[in-house]
Amino acid sequence: MAVMEAKAMDMSAILLQAYELGDWINSSEEVTDYLYWKNEMEHDMEVKTLIRLFASKKQLFEECERFGHFHPDYHSALDQVKAIQEQLHQNSVWSRFNQAEESLDDLLYSISKTIAHSVSTTIKVPSNLVQADEGCSSGSCSTGGGCSGKCS
Repeated sequence: MAVMEAKAMDMSAILLQAYELGDWINSSEEVTDYLYWKNEMEHDMEVKTLIRLFASKKQLFEECERFGHFHPDYHSALDQVKAIQEQLHQNSVWSRFNQAEESLDDLLYSISKTIAHSVSTTIKVPSNLVQADEGCSSGSCSTGGGCSGKCS
């Protein structure tokens, strides 16, 4: 029974430190910046309009895409999606939100990688971004992109 109690105490200490790490992350500049720009984006009427327009154009493109390049409206629908995407990328609020989101993702990835590799360097660490040092090609196996077979 003493072994079980020791394991429970070790786990509770780990959990307490994990909560403390979570608090540190939540008080970081990256989280503060991310939350600020997320709020700005959610209240920006131009961004809201562009997102709604993007969703409708994307839906139209997906309907055309079912039939591939041979659909008469395929290229037109694709061009419309790309045009709305470009407008979104040119919007300063949207752009700053994406930068803040990427910065926060980098922070979380770095922390996750540090923790995982302190246990073993063979542990795979998930990321939203393809890491250049991981040996992945652009695209992914599941989406039909070019797969090198080295993705984690």
